[in-house]
Amino acid sequence: MSAKNSDTLNSLLRGEISAIETYTQALEKFDGSHEAVKLRELRDEHTDSANSLRKRIDSLGSDPATSSGLWGTWAKFVEGTAKIFGKAAALKALKEGEEHGAKSYKDALASEDLASECKTLISSKLLPKCQSHVSSLEGMISKS
Repeated sequence: MSAKNSDTLNSLLRGEISAIETYTQALEKFDGSHEAVKLRELRDEHTDSANSLRKRIDSLGSDPATSSGLWGTWAKFVEGTAKIFGKAAALKALKEGEEHGAKSYKDALASEDLASECKTLISSKLLPKCQSHVSSLEGMISKS
């Protein structure tokens, strides 16, 4: 079961790394704006989530992912969207990324193969943060 757990957690970790990359790129567009403070906070929460996943993967005796892999494509999309369509489109793309992340966490929770301590981490910390990010971004979108 350990290999399945680490595979699932590494997939989630790649998503968190991608989120960090995406927020970092989006922040370039928002530099100096009032939204930048909140976007930095959301990025920092993804860093915290990534670190939590790394610790859990380490505890399983596996090597944590070090890059976003295919998830990095999302970061490039958001950067391009922000440059072409502006801040509102970037916020909407970030929200879609958060919704995708929440779905990934829910899918992991539905897995019968995932250990209970992994599910506890997801349900008590990681998924609620992701859902909170969706709400924060919705609020930012409505004000833009």
